Amino acid sequence: MHVPDGFIDAPVSVAAGVLAAGAVAVSLRGARRELDERTAPLAGLVAAFIFAVQMLNFPVAAGTSGHLMGGALAAILVGPYTAVLCLSVVLLMQGIFFADGGLTALGVNITVMGVVTVVVAYGLFRLLTGLLPRTRRSATASAFVAALVSVPAAAAVFTLLYWIGGTTDIPIGKVFTAMVGVHVLIGIGEAAITALTVGAVLAVRPDLVHGVQGLAAPLKLRVDGELVDAPAATREPEPAARARSTRGFWITGLVSAFLLAGFVSFYASANPDGLERVAADQGIDEKVEEHGAADSPLADYGVGDIANARLSGGLAGVIGVSGTVVVGTGIFWAVRRRKEESTEASRDHENV
Repeated sequence: MHVPDGFIDAPVSVAAGVLAAGAVAVSLRGARRELDERTAPLAGLVAAFIFAVQMLNFPVAAGTSGHLMGGALAAILVGPYTAVLCLSVVLLMQGIFFADGGLTALGVNITVMGVVTVVVAYGLFRLLTGLLPRTRRSATASAFVAALVSVPAAAAVFTLLYWIGGTTDIPIGKVFTAMVGVHVLIGIGEAAITALTVGAVLAVRPDLVHGVQGLAAPLKLRVDGELVDAPAATREPEPAARARSTRGFWITGLVSAFLLAGFVSFYASANPDGLERVAADQGIDEKVEEHGAADSPLADYGVGDIANARLSGGLAGVIGVSGTVVVGTGIFWAVRRRKEESTEASRDHENV
């Protein structure tokens, strides 16, 4: 649902940009409570993984495809504040280097894909996990429902923004019906990917899943047919042990992201995604503008001057994953470092 330039007028785009900037600012402060020396690199990995999976468009209806938004996945794994930052990094990389999502519409995209999806999904996930039995199966099911609902919710918010500042005169009822309808179908794919990923992490490292921490009862895992308590997230091993325990997980995740973006993406659906299809059918794209980064050597997820489509797309995916993990991890380490500095300053103040 990457909104291009020209769909939304300048005043609403600016307002959405201000809202997105405020959300990022709040998230930078909130992420200090979610990030530590172990979770900061994992947050960078989550951003890179979302970048990779967003390249995998899957068919949802005749002539229409969809792709992961990632808000639910990021929020459940690394926390809502960090998730907003993850999605912002991904959307920024896509907009500037890959000409995916308009530059003037960056605020709209962050608001719709990076804020709405996170808020809706994380709130619903926490509600469901608080009501259901504390088992891995319940947490995975909650992730499925949260991700499913977050996608049409984002589509509804886009429709609201279009109703306020759309550049073409289209009956908003038709836009709403078409957008929400197709994104319910896309939401099923989003829910499946999110549930599979969250379930896989819960199976091997439940202590790294932010969304199941802080609840009253310990998460239950089924081992040899019996339910046992998951490893307690409050136990703090030595720093060296923590580093070793997450290194293999981080490497596995990064290799998976490289394989998805560099190889599997070649087999993704070439059909237009939900927003592109609705825009074409309803006439929303009448005033679409050429992307400001259309001349980027990585535009449209291909490397310029490489004729082989498989090699060009795969290399672009690898470059995108590499850039996202570097930029994301750098930002999250800086946020964590800021947290340490604030803590040290508070201690020094107390000691005076």
